[in-house]
Amino acid sequence: MSIDITKKQVPKIGLILLVFLAFISLGLPDGLLGVAWPTIHTDFHISLDSLGMLLYACTAGYLTSSFFSGKVISRWGVGGVLSASCALTGLGLIGYTLVPAWWMMVALGVVAGLGAGAIDSGLNTYVAANFKESLMQWMHACYGIGVTLGPIIMTNGLQLLGSWRIGYVIVGVAQLALALSFLFSLKMWRRPDTEQPDESKQITDYRTPIRETLRSPMVWLSALLFFIYTGTEAALGTWVYTLLTQSRHIDTQIAGYLSSSYWITFTIGRALAGLYTRKIKIPNLLRISISCAIAGAVLLLWNPSNVVSIIGVAIIGFSIAPIFPGLVSDTSARVGDRHTANTIGMQMCGAGLGAATIPTVIGILAENVSLESIPVCMVVLYFTLLGFYTLSLLKRRQAQIAS
Repeated sequence: MSIDITKKQVPKIGLILLVFLAFISLGLPDGLLGVAWPTIHTDFHISLDSLGMLLYACTAGYLTSSFFSGKVISRWGVGGVLSASCALTGLGLIGYTLVPAWWMMVALGVVAGLGAGAIDSGLNTYVAANFKESLMQWMHACYGIGVTLGPIIMTNGLQLLGSWRIGYVIVGVAQLALALSFLFSLKMWRRPDTEQPDESKQITDYRTPIRETLRSPMVWLSALLFFIYTGTEAALGTWVYTLLTQSRHIDTQIAGYLSSSYWITFTIGRALAGLYTRKIKIPNLLRISISCAIAGAVLLLWNPSNVVSIIGVAIIGFSIAPIFPGLVSDTSARVGDRHTANTIGMQMCGAGLGAATIPTVIGILAENVSLESIPVCMVVLYFTLLGFYTLSLLKRRQAQIAS
């Protein structure tokens, strides 16, 4: 697998490796929670749907740092933000394992969210402005690697030591190690600023007032797409383990590894997408991806056997893989170069809200109705995503005709 990037675009291949490492680090904590949650809520003697408190705490930190990411990066640089964000995330995760009360863990969620938000927004803007769609897909495939390793780490911690805390300690220490590596590589992030091609500067050099961007209906529709997509991705990753163990009575260890299959196929899908995005236009790729995700969700809902459920989960993971990076790369086509930088920040905010809201709502339904409401929600949400994405394409065509 080769990366089609010119020497002018990347003075050091180490820069790209650090981008990949950053997204692996973002994925690791997200992969832990779904497997750990049944044990966490038992240890703290809280209800199943209390997960929403932690998700919203993380989101509060995430939204705050995402909103101010532009100013923070302009002052500290991408390398400085990477180092600080990994350190914050690592401290938050290790803190989870030390606190004796649930409300303390929720409070630390804000710290972990602050660590993730600025780097997520900053790197998405950086790569969208400077590199091709293939690199965007591979960067997000690295997130898939991290989120795939998370359930494996947590499952082994639960099976070998009987504790969810060991998984968070391992990942927290890894985050702190990454923070040091980014700290020692600050100069690598400064050099490309003067070597970027003129075309990439056209996006990042705009200073469009945020109020002007907010007046565009396409900007809000774009943020809504991220709200729905990211919330749905996070919801299945969070609740599939609980669904398989508590509703469909699959052995816990097997279910832990099966939960990883969702992220494994997700990662494979993104790695492959970096190759075929050169031949398939992004709108066609996204429509195909969402339609296949609907098919996988229907299989999960149908559930004639555990094997079919597992296949459905794997299909969803593979199908949704190109959606997030594809939507990021296509931002300028939806809203125009003038609003791209502002819109990417809003999209990350929409993604953060969706990742907290949708899993929380599904958790409430699972607690008060049935765990089998989870696959029903998946089918409805993917149909909704397809509808809004189709609407965005229609609006884009209308704008092109009008101009």
